[in-house]
Amino acid sequence: MPSSDRRRFLQQAASAGIALGSSSLLSASVFAESAPSGSRLSAQTPPNTGDVVRVYVDSRRVIAPLDRNLFGSFLEHLGRAIYEGIYEPGSKLADANGFRKDVLTEIRQMGVPIIRYPGGNFVSGYNWLDGVGPKESRPRVLDKAWDSINTNQFGTNEFMAWCKAVGTEPLMGLNLGTGTPEEAAALVEYCNTDQGTKWSDLRRKHGFTEPYKVKQWCLGNEMDGPWQIGHMTATEYGMKAQDAARQMRYVDPSLQLIACGSSGPFMPTYLEWDREVLEQCYDYVDGLSLHRYFTNAPADTGGDSSKFLAMNLSMEQQIAETLAVCDLVRGHKRSPKQLWLSFDEWNVWYRARDGEAVHGHHQEAPHLLEEVYNLEDALLVGGLVNSLLRSANRVKVACLAQLINVIAPISTNANGLLRQSIYYPYNWALQYARGSVLNLLVESPTYEVAKLGHVPYIDVAGTLNPQDGKVGLFVLNRDLTKAHVVEINWQDKAPGQVLTSSVLTGSDLKAFNTFDAPQKVTPQTFAKPSTNAGRTKFEVPARSYTVIQWSA
Repeated sequence: MPSSDRRRFLQQAASAGIALGSSSLLSASVFAESAPSGSRLSAQTPPNTGDVVRVYVDSRRVIAPLDRNLFGSFLEHLGRAIYEGIYEPGSKLADANGFRKDVLTEIRQMGVPIIRYPGGNFVSGYNWLDGVGPKESRPRVLDKAWDSINTNQFGTNEFMAWCKAVGTEPLMGLNLGTGTPEEAAALVEYCNTDQGTKWSDLRRKHGFTEPYKVKQWCLGNEMDGPWQIGHMTATEYGMKAQDAARQMRYVDPSLQLIACGSSGPFMPTYLEWDREVLEQCYDYVDGLSLHRYFTNAPADTGGDSSKFLAMNLSMEQQIAETLAVCDLVRGHKRSPKQLWLSFDEWNVWYRARDGEAVHGHHQEAPHLLEEVYNLEDALLVGGLVNSLLRSANRVKVACLAQLINVIAPISTNANGLLRQSIYYPYNWALQYARGSVLNLLVESPTYEVAKLGHVPYIDVAGTLNPQDGKVGLFVLNRDLTKAHVVEINWQDKAPGQVLTSSVLTGSDLKAFNTFDAPQKVTPQTFAKPSTNAGRTKFEVPARSYTVIQWSA
């Protein structure tokens, strides 16, 4: 469809569609009855009318081992994510490969485990052959998804080299819009076959002798969306994904393949798309993708921050609904295989999503989707981290969308980088969520949120690393005006000393960081709580997200 029509659909979805996503939510109490055990905080939250929030921790009760890929990210050829983001030859900050050294160092220190590339909407019109081979021979191409010029100076081999430099794994996206299953299999052969075939020998001719052995692949992007290049029906896509999966596995049987699920609850085909797709390709894939962007726009929350900070619970409902469809198809097929989910686009995004923010004007690296994040955005991201942790039994991959400049925790300019507010809860997850996810019992007072029901003021998730005994707890206080006392009851054994104790809070929910004032929203030291007689008690401030890590 014309790019103007695609942008119009996105604008309509931002106002009308996202409201539909909220209106479809069940109340917290109803959902709690149907949710899998340990999957959701409110499913574990008995009523509490007292002033003390009680959290019961038992190291013998876990939801699932934590797959580190739950805290992946995403880079698309969109705006300044690649060019001026991770790759900027000629910059004083670039290395010999053109990689931004400041960004490279930051991502390596963060330890981002997996990064999805090259799209996103971009991938549905992308010919991977345009981005390999001698750079002087690569074509300048109009990216119709974002109306931008792609110079193709950064492509598959540059991305693989960058991944190696930062210590991350690639999650490769495939063009199943204008692309064919044969072209998808050719890219697998180019990346993963050692030598002796057409495409592996082409990689070696390009100067890369060792195969990349990429394991995880996304079969297209948001193919249910009328804005998507190559948009098709669910049955058409399911058959195409099945064909692509078969051809790819002929090249490399070890692949893990992710089918393209619904773009979100705002879609009129939500869940029915997923069912029809999986009826065609269930036997050929390992996972199904989900996408979701959360907003505090009038159409979604009425600008009510207390409702906005409860929206991570709708992420958990989306996960539960999608899993129900996966398991329905599994039952129809009497399959022994259980699919997992890849929540490979999630974030807050609602300001920079229309007008000039999505129109590239045929420019190279235009400033697109450069959302500025404030304190309340960071608090919800913390809640979304908690939701992903509680869903770790079936969500094995998730990608914060995106990583640099484009709806991202990190922004760059010519002189350096800026950590936006959402950087901090995401980085805390990377640093302190290790081992297995604890199945916590939380007793918290609640408040009423329209269309969500009774929402706990205190949202807690935690992990225990069996290798070193470290425990990490992540505590969101949704209360906008009141601090809450939290009492941790250690059921089997008390922890050791507090290793880390930090809080993200402030008096202004709308405060945000800039290059001129980068410290407006940053973590503060949180007084290390003591443990006595198997109990740890501390007070979390209003409007806050807190991380505490204990030794064994």
